[in-house]
Amino acid sequence: MNRRDFLATASLAAGATLVPGPLGAVSAAPTSAETPGAFDFLFITDTHLEPELDAAHGCAMAFKKAAGIKADFVLQGGDHVFDALAVDRKRADSLFDLYGHTEQALGLKVHHTIGNHDHFGLFAKSGIEPGSPGYGKQLYQQRVGPTYYSFDHKGYHFVVLDTIQPTDDRSWEARIDQPQLAWLKADLAGTPAGTPIVVSAHVPLVSGVASYGESNPASASAQAPRHPQLIVANASEVVAELQKHNTLAVFQGHTHLNEVVHYRGIHYVTSGAVCGNWWHGTRWGTPEGFTVVSLRAGKIDWRYETYGFKTVDPQNT
Repeated sequence: MNRRDFLATASLAAGATLVPGPLGAVSAAPTSAETPGAFDFLFITDTHLEPELDAAHGCAMAFKKAAGIKADFVLQGGDHVFDALAVDRKRADSLFDLYGHTEQALGLKVHHTIGNHDHFGLFAKSGIEPGSPGYGKQLYQQRVGPTYYSFDHKGYHFVVLDTIQPTDDRSWEARIDQPQLAWLKADLAGTPAGTPIVVSAHVPLVSGVASYGESNPASASAQAPRHPQLIVANASEVVAELQKHNTLAVFQGHTHLNEVVHYRGIHYVTSGAVCGNWWHGTRWGTPEGFTVVSLRAGKIDWRYETYGFKTVDPQNT
């Protein structure tokens, strides 16, 4: 599948006008304030698509159910594939091909968020040298699109963030880098006052995940403070900017569990994963699924939908 075919379902919501920003980012062109409308969208995250573990069938099941829900578009929360970090180019291309083909079942416009597993060749065991074609974010940008951007839809402003930054030791940390933070400030400043804002971020900005006990991978793997991978390291800077505006909610993925934190007027909604426990069953009691978001006259609500996948290799957590 070529890039044109893959991006066919990743086109912009009707009426949105985009303007290129720094480093390939894209912003919605400033317009006058519009009365917020009424519609639903789907937040579908952590598909972790692979040919193993019946994942393609499971993802197709999820997308079929999603396609039956009346919604204006899909916001994909990241980790489209499993996994581009540690594989060669042939395997990475095949995974993105599989995802692109499977996504067509949604029949909706899709706005994508980059996840950690969507980065190509970062891990040394991939055999890919830094600077090789497609390395890091490049393959995602070629196959999917910009890593951070914004768009407008029916009186709401949507912001998609890139929470993954490669590190010098061929790993990654969860952070909004300074060029992106500067872009975010400018983007929000250019949004008409009072416009309701919805954000997508793969790694959570605000979450209680680090306090969930010994079963929590944060305690089990003792993530080094210099390379945080569960919560955005400079989330306080990002949250401070969001609080200056009419931000309704931040939709988050990465941890594969359902969680809601309400902090200073903003809902931080972490959604369960389409893949559940990486296609092995439930993740901390959260079954495979996705989130349906309802926007009505500037107000927000959501619900979680499961789709009945049965793992071929149960390893519930």
